[in-house]
Amino acid sequence: MGLLPYMAVFVKVVETGSFSAAAEQLGTTASSVSRQVASLEKALSVKLLERTTRRLRLSAAGADAYAHGCEIVQAAACVMALAERVNDAPQGMVKLSAPRAFGRALIAPHIAAFLSRHPGVDIQLQLTDRQTDLIGDELDLMVRITDTPPEGLAARPLIRVSHVICATPTYLNKHGYPQHPDDLARHHCLYLGETPGDNVWKFRHLETHDRVSVVVHGRYVTNHSLARRDGVLSHLGIGCLPRFVAREALEAGQLVEVLPQWDYMTSYYGMAWLLYHPNRFLPPKCRALIDFLAEKIAGSPPCAVEG
Repeated sequence: MGLLPYMAVFVKVVETGSFSAAAEQLGTTASSVSRQVASLEKALSVKLLERTTRRLRLSAAGADAYAHGCEIVQAAACVMALAERVNDAPQGMVKLSAPRAFGRALIAPHIAAFLSRHPGVDIQLQLTDRQTDLIGDELDLMVRITDTPPEGLAARPLIRVSHVICATPTYLNKHGYPQHPDDLARHHCLYLGETPGDNVWKFRHLETHDRVSVVVHGRYVTNHSLARRDGVLSHLGIGCLPRFVAREALEAGQLVEVLPQWDYMTSYYGMAWLLYHPNRFLPPKCRALIDFLAEKIAGSPPCAVEG
């Protein structure tokens, strides 16, 4: 039993990748963390970590120990949540991670209503396009956009994700309406710009399933969907936008969908899932937020997202 704290420290070292990073999160020193891992190795009579000058690497035994250690840490978290489960009212902090554009447009606007409905619950919303991990990032819930949710996690579908190519009537009246994806090469286009391939737009015809790739160019490139929408609304060109970001402007006639017979293809495409630990003792605070987001997002009109 005395080894349990050492196991928790060992799990944190593996998750963070170093003694110093683990120590920072645990509020102790790197030397203390190193001593605890060494004590665990001595008690088990196995080498758990291969130490080099630059990084740590799990041994075969260490990989097994880490897997079981994660189960122990998760079980401890369940025990700590006992007090909350005894109470009927959800309470405590919920840490939720979501892709930036998705979280900003589809989650953040509903947070005030949730907090009003559940005064005992606090929310920490992390908006990042980095692929997060429930254990490694110490999260309760996370949103991931994929057609295949990861194994080992419970998944609640929220909404299907797709994209729209659009522009203002003013821009299109001045520069013309594209009739084929190849026409986009002669237009000003607003695109993501995070990687060199972001200006290669890929399309699939909805009926014939023909595929076309076109290299686009433009004077304004930004990796934020709301900023791209504002640029498109300022008549700067044709933009690729999450449908939910463009929806109101499309409905108001401020934007016009371009090439509606073509599907804009991207890796950031599929179902948005709300992921959490498959725990039959799921804390009420998490269950309340899961049900709330499913009500607000899955119950809203179909829309789409891009990071």
